[in-house]
Amino acid sequence: MTGLLIANRGEVALRIMRTAAARGLRTVAVYSEDEPDSPHVTHADESIPLAGFGPSAYLDVANICEAASSARTTIVHPGYGFLSESAELAEACAAAGLTFVGPDGPTLRLLGDKSTTRALATRCSVPVLPATPGPTTKTAARDFAESLGTTAVIVKAAAGGGGRGMRIVDDLEELDQAIDRCRSEAERSFGNPDVYVEAYLPRARHIEVQVAGDGGKLPMHLFDRDCTGQRRHQKMVEIAPAPFLPDTTREALFTAALSLASAVSLRGLATFEFLVDADNLDQWYFIEANPRLQVEHGITEQITGLDLVSLQIDLAQHRALPDLNLSPDALGTPLGVAIEARITGGPKPDGSDLLNDVRFPTGQHLRVESHMQTGMRVGTGYDPLLAKVIVHREDGDFATAAAELNSSLDEVRLDDLDTDIATLQWFLGSDAFRCGRTTTRTIDDHLVKAAPASEAVSDEASIDVRTPLTGTVVALSVKAGSTVERGDVLVTVEAMKMETDVRSPVTGSVIAVDVEIGQSISARTLLAVIEPDRHQPEEAAAIDRIDLTATRSDLDDILARHRRTLDEARAGAVERRHERGKRTARENLQDLFDPEPFHEYGSLVVAAQRRRRSLAELEGSTPADGLVSGFGTVDGHPTAALAYDYTVLAGTQGLQSHKKAERMFDLAGRRGTPVVVFAEGGGGRPGDTDDMSRATRMDLGTFVALGRLNGVVPTVGIASGRCFAGNAALVGACDVVIATQDSTIGLGGPAMIEGGGLGSFAADEIGPVSVQGPNGVIDVLVDDEAEAVAVARRYLGYFRGSTTTWSAPDQRQLRHAVPERRSRPFDMRTVVDTIADEDSVLELRREFASGIITALVRIEGRPTGVVANDGSRAGGTIGSAEADKMARFLQLCEAYAIPIVSLCDTAGFLVGPDAEHTASVRHVSRLFVIAPSLTVPFCTVIVRKAYGLGGQAMAGGSFRVPDAIVAWPTGELGAMGPEGAVKLGFRRELEAIEDDDERDQAYRAHLEQYEQQGKAINAASVFEIDDVIDPITTRSWIVSVISTPRPDRPSSVRRRIDTW
Repeated sequence: MTGLLIANRGEVALRIMRTAAARGLRTVAVYSEDEPDSPHVTHADESIPLAGFGPSAYLDVANICEAASSARTTIVHPGYGFLSESAELAEACAAAGLTFVGPDGPTLRLLGDKSTTRALATRCSVPVLPATPGPTTKTAARDFAESLGTTAVIVKAAAGGGGRGMRIVDDLEELDQAIDRCRSEAERSFGNPDVYVEAYLPRARHIEVQVAGDGGKLPMHLFDRDCTGQRRHQKMVEIAPAPFLPDTTREALFTAALSLASAVSLRGLATFEFLVDADNLDQWYFIEANPRLQVEHGITEQITGLDLVSLQIDLAQHRALPDLNLSPDALGTPLGVAIEARITGGPKPDGSDLLNDVRFPTGQHLRVESHMQTGMRVGTGYDPLLAKVIVHREDGDFATAAAELNSSLDEVRLDDLDTDIATLQWFLGSDAFRCGRTTTRTIDDHLVKAAPASEAVSDEASIDVRTPLTGTVVALSVKAGSTVERGDVLVTVEAMKMETDVRSPVTGSVIAVDVEIGQSISARTLLAVIEPDRHQPEEAAAIDRIDLTATRSDLDDILARHRRTLDEARAGAVERRHERGKRTARENLQDLFDPEPFHEYGSLVVAAQRRRRSLAELEGSTPADGLVSGFGTVDGHPTAALAYDYTVLAGTQGLQSHKKAERMFDLAGRRGTPVVVFAEGGGGRPGDTDDMSRATRMDLGTFVALGRLNGVVPTVGIASGRCFAGNAALVGACDVVIATQDSTIGLGGPAMIEGGGLGSFAADEIGPVSVQGPNGVIDVLVDDEAEAVAVARRYLGYFRGSTTTWSAPDQRQLRHAVPERRSRPFDMRTVVDTIADEDSVLELRREFASGIITALVRIEGRPTGVVANDGSRAGGTIGSAEADKMARFLQLCEAYAIPIVSLCDTAGFLVGPDAEHTASVRHVSRLFVIAPSLTVPFCTVIVRKAYGLGGQAMAGGSFRVPDAIVAWPTGELGAMGPEGAVKLGFRRELEAIEDDDERDQAYRAHLEQYEQQGKAINAASVFEIDDVIDPITTRSWIVSVISTPRPDRPSSVRRRIDTW
């Protein structure tokens, strides 16, 4: 499954995951050391830690690229903020063969610097405000400000966006300090301290245009947004499209934005931002470009019906706008109006940051984006965005939308965090907002007059620490005058016989302690007052000073119990296993998984035989109830595995192991992980006696749970030794079956067969590989368990996307692979090996239906399925077995989005009385039902023969089905084989010739004419095929097809793989 790494956190990471999941992408999260349990971590398919704490962890390009490579992802989405506008990340991704979701490095470098972007605007005749050119010194800033006279200036960070690194200066005495603060904030936020100075437009509206480009010169806009509702340059309320804006101004902004996007051949999304003079709406100025996803992208999605994250991914993969059905005509007009309110905030007034009550409004017209959830902590080191609440009205009623958004904020519950909700509601309810008279200063001016008390606390204020609960003070850890570090215990409160430590939210000095031991207190009672130090540490104080090397007795008991389940505690059973030349279940799993922690499920389970045997005996003799199961990683990718333990009751399936298996299959489906089943064992176990509520246990869900994974995640069954009854059924339900030479696989073992009165047989006589290989049950036959595991790991690799390192055989060999004389045989497997990357071919079901070859390969690193006729076997004819083999392989490739290459050399379908005894009419017709419905890229290469319905079947049912169908110069085509066609078509003429020599001469003349007519070059000349090619270009043709996924492939369709 293609992987997408989200180089971000919080709400935007969850937003990207939602789209990625809808596209069938595996999501990989990254996280800093201080938030391992954040929602974006738990919601991802897998997660990787980053070194460091806080925002700095997300700003390390090398760490991000290393995480993407280790997770085998092919796509990196930066979200917004952090490295979203980093040219270094984009270029590092390109160098590593990763797709960066965003513009390329040069574009980011140009648009990411406001000075160079302003220069670009000037070249494009787009108006800008007067400003200093490039990074500005304090002296140059002062000279520029003085040249403007009484006009105020604004200091701006040269890089980044989001309102950070900006200060308005209307007093020259404050300019130097403003520059220092902007430089500090810019370096902290964007890693670049450069600033410049621009003339300040005091009464302005902030309007931005959303643009999408495919790398060409014809980008398109996705309408506009009004972002005038700001506090300290931070957007609070956004509207799409902008209300109260003259159409002439709107169109002028569209034209300017598209001119800038075209000038840089934008590929991806970018927002071009403008200031519009609130007193003269025809006067406007370009200020900056943000070549990334915007926080406020959701309101554009609402009025366009587009998924902008999905569009970003499409554009990053070099899809063209017309191919995505995106044009001004297709987009039409905005779908009503959408308004967004950003809820921001920080810890509660008492300094505590644990969220116990998180609720958001629901209902018609509403959309909420947030990563807040009950039980999480709200830190202060990251962006303070808590949630975005959007109201969308398709009728375009702006006033009603504003009122609905205002009232919906009443339903937000975030405990009593210090939020901006009161300010948002004031703004949304103001006359200025309803009538379109707001400016970028409206909210700031209001707060100066009437700031809510919670928003007006001085940085120097003392901190009141209050109790979060009602109870009794049982301990005081500090007194007035004590110095404390953040996280130190101040007071201990007992409630409901549980003690709660109240800790200091800051580092500082205790001014007063307002309670005493034994005092009964109610929630919110003042406990202590702390004067914080000016410089606060980055991290909270460590937990109580304890001996981290010590373990408690309760943990010791659990660890000892776990040790008794391991091979080291069962030396006798392990020795007997090794004497038979076999490995233990745990040894097989250790070989399968990467050397990382294996998370075992149900390790403490024992057989359900407590009515017959003591618990101590069961713990010693039936560890894990004979099934070791859990999750690990294979080449860095999460994988589920179940290994039946033959040393425990002959690997039979007990009551508890059935429950474990069902749960593992269910979890694998939920997580989207492949499954490997080591199925050695004797089937159901009749000796479990603990569950008297069941009569037959035929209501168990093990086989159903595995069946539901069909076509959803890759499943591998490994048979070694005895594999009978229920164990064999599990193997048979898997996508691929790998078996060792000593395997015997059967739906009933010796005891069941004899009990059914069907005779007495040794285990070796029931389903040996000499039977199950040629009859198609076994996909890959191997020597031993070690090779079985190696093949399983290799097989799973084909479902994890492309590799970046590969080598190809000398393609010139293909020119000599097929003899010129059509009667001479050749080795099709050599052709497959030469077309595929070196050492990349894994053939499936080789011993079965030998007339057709089915193999997974890689071509230029891309996983590909190959079907090929073996002309040395009955002329490559397709009988019932060959059709079944090919049809199932096509289903396998279709289910997991693997492109297909068909190498055709067939004389047609197998015909005759014997063939009809195999029900070939039904079997071969499967190809005409399955192949035309394929949604994966499909390419046919006619290597030699393509005759009759069999030839059409190798092309998916018709020569018009493949995305490309080409032939080698040796190609020959026809409705049937030349000899048969001549004898049938000219039978009367030939029978009318009495002389044998003359008849033979006439036959040969007709035969030569038919052969000439069927040459590939003749078929190409009437465009029945796309081309006749030099065999050396075969890989190039194939790559051109398989590297372009079909845009019409539905991601939500459930695809099935027949077990046969």
